[in-house]
Amino acid sequence: MNLTPSASSVVEGPSAPVTVPRHVAIIMDGNGRWAAKRSLPRVAGHRAGAEAVRRTMQAAVDNGVEVLTLYAFSSENWRRSEDEVSDLKGLMRFYLERELGTLQKEKVRLKLIGEPAAFGNELYDRLQKAVAETASNDRLTLVIALNYGSQAELAAAARALAQGARDGTVDPDTIDIGAIENLLHTRDLPPLDLLIRTSGEVRLSNFLLWQAAYAELHFVDTLWPDFDEAAFAAALAEFSRRQRRFGGR
Repeated sequence: MNLTPSASSVVEGPSAPVTVPRHVAIIMDGNGRWAAKRSLPRVAGHRAGAEAVRRTMQAAVDNGVEVLTLYAFSSENWRRSEDEVSDLKGLMRFYLERELGTLQKEKVRLKLIGEPAAFGNELYDRLQKAVAETASNDRLTLVIALNYGSQAELAAAARALAQGARDGTVDPDTIDIGAIENLLHTRDLPPLDLLIRTSGEVRLSNFLLWQAAYAELHFVDTLWPDFDEAAFAAALAEFSRRQRRFGGR
């Protein structure tokens, strides 16, 4: 991956051409508040959020997006209650089994970033099996960030370069942007074009900090379980209206 402008596709709409970002990432926020507003347990919000994932994945496929990266479980989410973490893991198992057929039908390739092995051998093996079974699909790459933290990702890259310099395999004078990018979890993905966050919060929460350097940011008040095809289309339309300068005039 690099931070140079990506070749976003152009789709002819009914009134004006719409520039479609190659790589869209979403911070899926608001499941708990959605449930609280309805006097439901938090797990009900996570279930509804999983349905929003399904809708958004289909919208990405239908709109010609190449990569959709979803912040599913951050490295900080382990601070949540044991019951909530257990519920989240159970939902991952359930939706993984239910949606595998959809991934295959829609030719969606599953990719994981972060440290998903922390979820235990049984769930990790299921995740790896789904990754392997969808590896040849080429219509959309669905990237799920599990036990992911951008600061930890960057620290790991720095450690690897420092180790290489100590071993004599890396010349410190040659360390540049590309050297760091080649050690990131997203190194085989196109540059991030559009980052969306739901629920009205306006921060990145340790998600794709390096990758978002020149991404367009789009914050919406919609709680994640209510995010739908129309909301995704509105985000793409907003992206298409922006002029991306990448530091230029």
